[in-house]
Amino acid sequence: MGELLGMVQAGLNHTLGRIEFEDLIGKAAAALAGRLLTDLEEIGERLFAQRIESRIYPEMRELVRAHVARGHTVVLSSSALTIQVGPVARFLGINNMLTNKFETNEDGILTGGVLKPILWCPGKATAVQRFAAEHDIDLKDSYFYADGDEDVALMYLVGNPRPTNPEGKMAAVAKRRGWPILKFNSRGGVGIRRQLRTLAGLSTIVPVAAGAVGIGVLTGSRRRGVNFFTSTFSQLLLATSGVHLNVIGKENLTAQRPAVFIFNHRNQVDPVIAGALVRDNWVGVGKKELASDPIMGTLGKLLDGVFIDRDDPVAAVETLHTVEERARNGLSIVIAPEGTRLDTTEVGSFKKGPFRIAMAAKIPIVPIVIRNAEIVASRNSTTINPGTVDVAVFPPIPVDDWTLDALPDRIAEVRQLYLDTLADWPVDGLPAVDLYAEQKAARKARAQVAKATAKRVPAKKAPAKSAANKGAAATKAATKKASPKAKPSESKIAGKDGEASASPSSSAKGRS
Repeated sequence: MGELLGMVQAGLNHTLGRIEFEDLIGKAAAALAGRLLTDLEEIGERLFAQRIESRIYPEMRELVRAHVARGHTVVLSSSALTIQVGPVARFLGINNMLTNKFETNEDGILTGGVLKPILWCPGKATAVQRFAAEHDIDLKDSYFYADGDEDVALMYLVGNPRPTNPEGKMAAVAKRRGWPILKFNSRGGVGIRRQLRTLAGLSTIVPVAAGAVGIGVLTGSRRRGVNFFTSTFSQLLLATSGVHLNVIGKENLTAQRPAVFIFNHRNQVDPVIAGALVRDNWVGVGKKELASDPIMGTLGKLLDGVFIDRDDPVAAVETLHTVEERARNGLSIVIAPEGTRLDTTEVGSFKKGPFRIAMAAKIPIVPIVIRNAEIVASRNSTTINPGTVDVAVFPPIPVDDWTLDALPDRIAEVRQLYLDTLADWPVDGLPAVDLYAEQKAARKARAQVAKATAKRVPAKKAPAKSAANKGAAATKAATKKASPKAKPSESKIAGKDGEASASPSSSAKGRS
């Protein structure tokens, strides 16, 4: 296993020459002879999760997504082995790989060899040319992103070379030939330095907690102590770690309290960001697994946080009742409606819990849309990287007229707000958003149709008089006629059919 780890490191660093690299990869294959390929694939997945995932630049991931969205054929070409490259390709959403591969027998057992030719330097460029020819791809219309000196040969072959964070020979050639250079820095720098910054930020919990206890004792109010902690610690942690927040719609954070503040969830920094924004008089809601975390679990219990057991529906409902009670007592709720961290820029499905809480407590929903939290931390990272995170806070959404039957539609509308905002991020200010525009337009259209229909109905004629009534009328007329001063009177019923004409109802268009 030591040989495998050494080979992985060499494959990542690309510090060896061709002969040395071929010798190393051959020794690794020989050392692993007799092992099942599936076992090594599992090891590759673990290595990716433990060591590689957090090192992938989110900027590069977005670039890959942009190419895929445009229908481009994307290929991950690497001198590493398939067991190493496969998890990376799946993480990036890339379906095509050009890699080195272990030789196996029909039972999937390693024979101790590596399939030839070994991809390294010119060999990798040759493999790319072969793939392009087989798939009718014009390299002059293609892009290539790489940082290592061994990839200079391939840069010459494509029409759009893009050296990415290049050093050494690659940087010199790029500068000399005028190739556009991409610089990503969200995962750069010395790892130890960033870990120390994160540790320094976390260490502020001690003095802040001491201050919170002191305030609670002096004022006789535990809540005041908690408020001091929640409004201070999260902001100190972000500031010490070099994280800045660019917030649009900040006024909506205090427009109506209490409220249910919901945020999209990608990493372990998101809750810290949400807490720093809401500041005070709130409780957090998280999954039960966090209760056993030495940091999050302890903090959650000290700050009246609530942990939900998603595997036990009965217990989950009881826990939600506890949250509802705290909301009725004037505390806001901070919760991620997706229920878990999603390693993507998309938005997962929303659970009903946060919205049921808002309905039960009769408090509004306040959407907090976090745009790019992945630049400061990957999904499972415990180290915070410096960076600026964009946040949009939308006005409170009342839930007074929400019903359980229509709840799925209301939730879908709120989720769509997140999708629309992330797809077209506001720059100068929040867009005017009416979640119920379509429903309002539909109601208006129905009202216009009903009004027009009512106007088309003709006026009712007076009912015909009965014979008895006619006789009575004749007697009265004769009596009146006998009087010399009486003048005959005429009654006239004038109908005005056609005067009230209905115009065609105009169509109402809803905006979303």
